[in-house]
Amino acid sequence: MNKLKISNRARRMEGLKKLHKGAGLNMVSLMDIFTILVFFLLVSSSSVQQPPSKKDLTLPTTVAQKAPKETLVITITKESILVQGVKVATIQSVLAEKGTLIAALENELNIHAANAPTLSENGDTGRSVTIMGDENLPYELLRKILATCRQVNYTHVAFTAMQKGKGKV
Repeated sequence: MNKLKISNRARRMEGLKKLHKGAGLNMVSLMDIFTILVFFLLVSSSSVQQPPSKKDLTLPTTVAQKAPKETLVITITKESILVQGVKVATIQSVLAEKGTLIAALENELNIHAANAPTLSENGDTGRSVTIMGDENLPYELLRKILATCRQVNYTHVAFTAMQKGKGKV
């Protein structure tokens, strides 16, 4: 009986083929990575300031390309004034008040001023604020808000607007 002798190298190669035959993709590790990625995206996306709903506020439009910086946001809807999403005063009460300052807004801005860094440009020190107002708000109201911001040293003011498409100028 003639038996074929298998060399040691051939035996090793067959053993390697058997080992690699059952190899596959480990789905547990892949699922862990995607879970961490989803949580990261949820946490990081919640810090972005979203404009209020269309029914409360109609923003003016712009063709500017520069994105705004993250600053303290004063939102002026058709009914109320909000600082960082917290209602400070109603529009009717502010317009009924005499004087150029809004006391409730000044108090809220002073609270936030302790945490806000001051900017120093050309010797001018002041804090930044973004005003997100309805496109049809009365000028008298805007004047009072700007005077109150200036009183609390929020001198770098930016206005939020919805960006127009490039073809719709």
